[in-house]
Amino acid sequence: MKNSNLDVAAARADLLAAILPNVPFDGWSDPAFTAAVEASGIDAALARLVCPRGAVDLAVAYHRAGDAVMLARLEASDLRALRIRDRVALALRLRLDAGDPELVRRGAAVFALPQNAATGAALIWATADAIWRALGDSSDDFNWYSKRMSLSAVYSACALFWMGDSSEGQRDTEAFIAHRVDGIMTFEKFKSRVVDLPGVKDLLSGIRAPGAVRP
Repeated sequence: MKNSNLDVAAARADLLAAILPNVPFDGWSDPAFTAAVEASGIDAALARLVCPRGAVDLAVAYHRAGDAVMLARLEASDLRALRIRDRVALALRLRLDAGDPELVRRGAAVFALPQNAATGAALIWATADAIWRALGDSSDDFNWYSKRMSLSAVYSACALFWMGDSSEGQRDTEAFIAHRVDGIMTFEKFKSRVVDLPGVKDLLSGIRAPGAVRP
């Protein structure tokens, strides 16, 4: 048994590795979680301590692991010659490549449930935040929110398209990402013009990013 001196992170990693083969068949479900507990050799009570929501917590871990892979690959990439739109597109491509379409599809079904919707939304927001931070975004005002809001929507749309893309080399996904990133850039230009309107900048001046020091 692996229940002595339990390392929570290691136990969750073991459970995640054990559940992945079952997810394409059973989804992120209680039966899949039970099978993972048995396969991992972790005591059932301790497994529930590590993952109180069972398979849902492992679906969360899977998404966060994808973020970590994306960040590592992005850090290893040479971004110096890329425009900001190309850097965002690369980050989105790397994030999609870090997941398996069937596992992500099963996760989307779980996070679409009312009781899990807030968790799913928080994960998408965290992915968008991770991308912007990795690309050097230093905004601490309303731009912090608008950038993450727009990228969250784009990532969600790209993930949905990618899950159904059967084109060779997923070239259709590449084109879709490029199109949606162009939309972000267009929005940013529109936003800058709106902010320059009389009174708008003063109206937005009180909005600060989490942890930002107010002037």
